[in-house]
Amino acid sequence: SRYGPKMPLAVDCTAELIRCKVLDASGRLKSHELILSYGLALVRFVNLITERKQKMVSIPLRQLAREVDIPIWVVDLRHELTHGKLPRLALCRKGCDVVLDWLRKMYWSRQLGNNLCEGSEDEDEEDEQEEVEANAELDSDGWE
Repeated sequence: SRYGPKMPLAVDCTAELIRCKVLDASGRLKSHELILSYGLALVRFVNLITERKQKMVSIPLRQLAREVDIPIWVVDLRHELTHGKLPRLALCRKGCDVVLDWLRKMYWSRQLGNNLCEGSEDEDEEDEQEEVEANAELDSDGWE
């Protein structure tokens, strides 16, 4: 609250994503409303985080995301939310979880001054492989 309108992007994005999860858990919103809520939070996250790396010359969003270790499939999800048919709620939930994990690793653990991301590199590689496999399953169902 001390930042006022100068709230750090990561704090703002985290708040929006957590708000979506709370609304989802409340059971008060319909599936379509949840997709829109998650969708807006995910689009804002990708846009705001990559915007700082954008130069005078337009750089593709996928390249910018790669530079800051945002999974490409999250950028593709953002693209579908912005320009295509709305994705399934399960994919939006998964995107929210992945982005919150990214924020935890890249922002919150650093702010707290400790390593909340403990674990070996092997565990990280296993997690990435599981994520790829899970995304392949989600993608194979197609967009609804």
